[in-house]
Amino acid sequence: MDGSRRMQAPASLDDLFMYRLTRLLAVAGAPVVRLCEGHYGITRREWRLIAALAREGPMLSSALADRIHLERGRTSKAISDLAAKGLVTRTPRPHDRRLVDVALTAAAQRIYDTLFPQVAQINRELLDALSPEELALLDVALTRLQQRAEDMLARAVLPKADRRNRGRPEARRVPEAR
Repeated sequence: MDGSRRMQAPASLDDLFMYRLTRLLAVAGAPVVRLCEGHYGITRREWRLIAALAREGPMLSSALADRIHLERGRTSKAISDLAAKGLVTRTPRPHDRRLVDVALTAAAQRIYDTLFPQVAQINRELLDALSPEELALLDVALTRLQQRAEDMLARAVLPKADRRNRGRPEARRVPEAR
């Protein structure tokens, strides 16, 4: 069975498109994780926040969560960790102290300025496997897939995980075989 049919009618975990993307991210992202953790003492999640703030400038923590597609609780934890490392400042808004602006410190900007070119080089090296035509097709495909995923999420009616119970429902329901 050719690759397109295998992805359209997956027969195993290895045939699932999202699993293949996860594997690619794990392998191709490993050098980035090593750079972040080994040279800069930050996690990949913290890097995402730093990169977004470097590009967009100071923003509300909730807007930052939306920008990097991360749950607000995890974003808040990463912001707290970055603040403890002296890499971001948090400034409550005077009219509503629940709203907090997050900004990079000079130390975080220096990390961004030195780390981003290294991450961009890893990105270039990975994409060197594709021709310019294939890159153009990939860009179009990724844009269309992102839009489809956002549309599907907007329409989805799915139960939310109970985070206080580590995502486990009270009683697991396994469909009965028919």
